[in-house]
Amino acid sequence: MKFFKRLNKPKTTQSILPFRLNVLLVIVFVLFALLVGQLAYLQLLNGSKFQAEVERSDKTIIAGNVPRGLIYDSKGRLIVDNEPSSAITYTRSAAVKTSDMYQIANRLQKFIHVDDSNLTAHDKADYYLADDNNYKKITKITNKNLTKDQLQSEPVRAEYRRAINYVEKKKPHLTPDQLQAAAIFAKMSAAYQYSTVYIKSYQTTPLEVAQVSEHQTELPGIQIGTDSQRSYPMGDSMTSIIGKVSTEKQGLPDDRINQLLAEGYSRNDRIGTSYLEQEYEPILKGSKSQTQISVGNNNKLTDSIQKYRGEKGDNLNLTIDADFQKKVDTAVHSTFNSARANGVTQYADGAYAVAMNPKTGAILAMSGVHYNPKTGAITDDSLGVINRTFVMGSAVKGATVLGGLMDGVISPDNSVLPDAPIYLPSTPVKKSVYPIGTFGALSAQKALEFSSNIYMMRLAMRMGNAKYVPNSYIHIDDNVFQKLRGYYNQFGLGVKTGIDLPGESSGIEGPTMNSDGIIKVGSVLDESYGNYDAYTLMQMVQYVSTIANGGYRIRPYLVQSIQKTQRDGSLGAIVHQTQPQVLNRVGFTNSQLNVVKDGFYNVVHGNGGWTTAKPLAGVKPAIAGKTGTAQSFYYDPDNPYNTNPPQTITLSMVAYAPYDDPQIAVAVVLPNLSSEKGEYNLNLVKNIVNDYFGTSTKDSE
Repeated sequence: MKFFKRLNKPKTTQSILPFRLNVLLVIVFVLFALLVGQLAYLQLLNGSKFQAEVERSDKTIIAGNVPRGLIYDSKGRLIVDNEPSSAITYTRSAAVKTSDMYQIANRLQKFIHVDDSNLTAHDKADYYLADDNNYKKITKITNKNLTKDQLQSEPVRAEYRRAINYVEKKKPHLTPDQLQAAAIFAKMSAAYQYSTVYIKSYQTTPLEVAQVSEHQTELPGIQIGTDSQRSYPMGDSMTSIIGKVSTEKQGLPDDRINQLLAEGYSRNDRIGTSYLEQEYEPILKGSKSQTQISVGNNNKLTDSIQKYRGEKGDNLNLTIDADFQKKVDTAVHSTFNSARANGVTQYADGAYAVAMNPKTGAILAMSGVHYNPKTGAITDDSLGVINRTFVMGSAVKGATVLGGLMDGVISPDNSVLPDAPIYLPSTPVKKSVYPIGTFGALSAQKALEFSSNIYMMRLAMRMGNAKYVPNSYIHIDDNVFQKLRGYYNQFGLGVKTGIDLPGESSGIEGPTMNSDGIIKVGSVLDESYGNYDAYTLMQMVQYVSTIANGGYRIRPYLVQSIQKTQRDGSLGAIVHQTQPQVLNRVGFTNSQLNVVKDGFYNVVHGNGGWTTAKPLAGVKPAIAGKTGTAQSFYYDPDNPYNTNPPQTITLSMVAYAPYDDPQIAVAVVLPNLSSEKGEYNLNLVKNIVNDYFGTSTKDSE
């Protein structure tokens, strides 16, 4: 039995093995079939899909700059242009490395010359470390005291910062060629992914353009482009009004960078930084072009399609006639030079003038020169018309009289007040320029003609319900300052005019109370004849325009219209026309207004011995207006605590013409002269009015 059992065992083994092999073969076959099926699925059914995925490219929209809008004068003459020039640009791709830019900069410096005078120590260190050999050498030194664990755990940029600090301190020598390359490298490094920066945009020579074009295959990302700079075909007399545009290097101003980035600007975009260029930046900048670029899986540019060609900025048409502006500039300069030649400018600030259409608010000209009495330097300062303030003197008396009329303390039929001087305790007598006793009493019209300080002070005393005993006692309502300034504000004195320029001052108000909390009565009286608060010249021309046009305070403006540009470069449609804007209507009656208008006419055409502007009586068309003389003291910033500063005189005048149908309102000021002799304010007004109507007559012929 045992024998037979041993013989049967091999049979059992042979029958089991083939079965297991068969099972394994079946499993392998099934797996192979599944693999073939999956390959068929991938290759035959979805092969094109996955091939496209492999070759997929990222699509990105990049923006390109467009030319800024131009600026024209009121006669359509170009005063701000874009001067095109060739430029060398660099567009940074996603795949570029620092070492790549280092090599490109070293090659490019052979073909162009750039300004390297503004290179910082950091710029030089950046360039030096862009060389891999230099970087390895420096980091070997700066890392030697750190363990491997410390190096691995520290922030990624820490090693580079150590290397930069080390190189900045050691200041490695760079050859002139390397300095050029470093300046180029700094500009290239400022570019972010797919953005374009200018390597050289101004004064690029034809030879440089030719050499870069010839070697462009060796300079990936470098291209020949175009750029433009602001130019001024009619001269630079209005540049201080027009303002400035930042350079690409300056880019966006730091104080507004986050806001501007959110609005779609790039960091290196040019932008208006002052005055008209800043105020109308959204209009002048245009809309950027949009180009769709495709980047393959190797981070290389595969395609570029322009989706939107962009639109050039709209143009500004100003209210200013460039020819008249030049004449006003000449009048301001010559008037100040005359005062300087006569030796009365040792403490002077300069001279300023502005002319406006009193019916619309359109600015016809604004000009100014600033004078430094210590250095003798004279600089153009047209913006001083809106951002400098001066105590204007008697020129504001028209507002004082109309305030008294509106307050009811005088009336058109009963405006006579005694012309006796004011005697306050422990204070010098407060009087007019003419001798005491010259007049016993004056009407409002005569007070304006003779520029009576006494009349204005007595008017303020009535408005403040003053109780007064000469040399002994005076009491006045605490709200009299508020009352006077409230009337002045209605004419635009002491409040911003609303002109379409940034940086306008609202004026300066003097204190109303002394250290004991008691109203400064003497200052109230000074306020009444214009010798206390300070105003801008733009406020003065708005004030006199309000009188000239019958009581409407008009917002002054410089931009008459906004105009499109056609594709061929010609001017297109007007998209905005500025309309006169009334800010408020002053609440006087026509009979009250006529009191001041008659007084202003008599200031020029009266026959009294103290009539203040008789030299202008021969000007045609006839002028009406009010002169001003304010007394102040010279403030020396180098000696601010001087207890005995020299006294100075500020001459001013407001006027309009023709007196019976005003077409122009004028305000002028010459601050801090050492003498009031010379009639500089009258001469300046005369020249401006003659030039304006001379220009108008010539143009109409």
